[in-house]
Amino acid sequence: MYVQLKADFVTSEHLEKISNEALTKNFVDEVTYDNDLVKLMNDNVKKISFWVLMISGIFTLIAVLLINSSIRLSVYSKRFTIKTMQMVGATKQFIRRPFVWKSVRLGIIGAILALIGMGIVLYYVNKTFPELGLLNTPVLVIALFTFVFGLGILITWISTHIATQRFLNLKTDELYY
Repeated sequence: MYVQLKADFVTSEHLEKISNEALTKNFVDEVTYDNDLVKLMNDNVKKISFWVLMISGIFTLIAVLLINSSIRLSVYSKRFTIKTMQMVGATKQFIRRPFVWKSVRLGIIGAILALIGMGIVLYYVNKTFPELGLLNTPVLVIALFTFVFGLGILITWISTHIATQRFLNLKTDELYY
């Protein structure tokens, strides 16, 4: 008779515990499994997970840098308008507000597009590999989607705030570089 275990229990420690427990039963003569293969499989999963995490981190950093550069260019193109508003007495917060709201709106749109893409990918990966059970924990999926949505808004808000602050602090003769 063969027994198939769930992925959470396919570790050397769990298999040893299960085999010892099964051998205590009178109707079990022997328990065999390939311990070396289990160790190799678990090591490969750890390596793959590490590299996927590293590549995801690199792509996230690239995305943040691209978003930041785009926002800085957008604010740079309005630097004379910012300085004119300052000269007529507008406060820094009043000047910054429209830039921040525009960027946050774009961040929301970008986050929604990213969530749609993630949802499609998750659906097809779950359909292709149902044993992964990606959509079995809706709380985790909702937390992931919420995190991505919040990160989209936070990145644009921080980048816009920093970029506008930079041009708000410039002197008039420093605008022409």
